[in-house]
Amino acid sequence: MKAFVFPGQGAQFTGMGKDLYESNEQAKALFEQANEILGFRITDIMFEGTAEELKQTRVTQPAVFLHSVISAQAMGAEFKPDMVGGHSLGEFSALVAAGALSFEDGLRLVHARAQTMQKACEAAPSTMAAIIGLADEVVEQVCSEVSHEGSVVVPANYNCPGQLVISGNVDAVNEACARLKEAGAKRALPLPVGGAFHSPLMQPAKDELQAAIEQTSFSTPRCPIYQNVDGKAHTDAAEIKQNLIAQLTASVRWTQEVENMLEAGATEFVECGPGKALQGMIAKISRGHENVVISGI
Repeated sequence: MKAFVFPGQGAQFTGMGKDLYESNEQAKALFEQANEILGFRITDIMFEGTAEELKQTRVTQPAVFLHSVISAQAMGAEFKPDMVGGHSLGEFSALVAAGALSFEDGLRLVHARAQTMQKACEAAPSTMAAIIGLADEVVEQVCSEVSHEGSVVVPANYNCPGQLVISGNVDAVNEACARLKEAGAKRALPLPVGGAFHSPLMQPAKDELQAAIEQTSFSTPRCPIYQNVDGKAHTDAAEIKQNLIAQLTASVRWTQEVENMLEAGATEFVECGPGKALQGMIAKISRGHENVVISGI
């Protein structure tokens, strides 16, 4: 069985999508449609912009979404998923690729998500850090001990065994990093992000995005989509909506998601979109499973 997976923010690079734009007429038309919907030429930034320009949340999220979705659509008849999943932002790409959301609605929601998250980032000094080489339970315990009223740090992304990203107020994240190093973490790496994604600090963004999601029409996907909030397969449009709303302040349970895909019979994973980050994570999660093929397009 084949699983198609879609990356999140951080996978962007200058030049992303340019080859598709220049070689595929359908892809070019979708990119131009995106420029119109967004009200600015995101293709100019994607193809020629600086890393700093691409790093802006309002640009990054729709850029990664566009590259991912258009890459999948450019596959034509070869895009035959038995299941799909996406990491954080990538869940929107997966929903469009699987037919649960239209391209236009998906892009509008991603654009709204990026703008509301940017505002939430600017409202309070917050950040994220990658913790390498510790059991999840240890990270969870330290986050719980450090958090208090007015300053919070939580597990945000369960990426793969031995790699968990924490998220929260700057002081709380810094204190948690120091304690986690003392507890034996190989590394506690601050990430170059402007906010605390997948934490309670995203509540204002969640409130705004909820209204947009509830007003958007969702369809039954052509295959199960494994969602971040619980790592489980979903096909009910109403459930998918609620999970998508919850995602902004909830942890991304990527390890559990991939494990559940493997248990459901996935033997091939194809990453659709920029970068290879998901391929590396899946390789670690799937250790012990024989004959699992991992690739990208």
